[in-house]
Amino acid sequence: MNPRLRLRPTMLSDLDFVISVELDSHNLPFITPWERTQHEGAVRFPDFRHFIVEGGDEDARIGFVILQGCRNPHGSVELKRLVLQTKGQGLGRACVRLLKRMAFRDLKAHRFWLDVKLLNTRALALYASEGFVEEGRLRESVRVSIDGADGYDSLVVMSMLDREYRARVALEQEGDDLAATDGDRQ
Repeated sequence: MNPRLRLRPTMLSDLDFVISVELDSHNLPFITPWERTQHEGAVRFPDFRHFIVEGGDEDARIGFVILQGCRNPHGSVELKRLVLQTKGQGLGRACVRLLKRMAFRDLKAHRFWLDVKLLNTRALALYASEGFVEEGRLRESVRVSIDGADGYDSLVVMSMLDREYRARVALEQEGDDLAATDGDRQ
């Protein structure tokens, strides 16, 4: 069964939820949390798209995403953050497919890119299986603290180009139309 997702613009009243998802112990090792003011800026600044991910029959909040570079003159849009509460149900894959469609179709991106911590093996495997190509690594570029142990992790930079996305669509590798944004609903 394909999960149904919906993206809606984040409202300032959603920020307590956003911060709680970031600080959840299952998510915290894989992201660098933002201050509330950073999220407020991303909600307000036109170069960003900050969305609440809703899913299920009742469109319950299940996470959030942030895109950056939405007005980038070079057509390079960044998947800045994707954080979901529920794991292992295909929601991440459905969300990534929706975001690719948004980046290439709606935002007319030439390049859709992200960075992911090397220790986040689940996300690395997902992005690779969804056609993202590793461009390089920023060695030991982020400090991490897991279970009281401090150290450094590397960031893996991955991207997809518009022609690669179009080829995946032509080969029917982008799956069914799994999700909707507010603009898609009638």
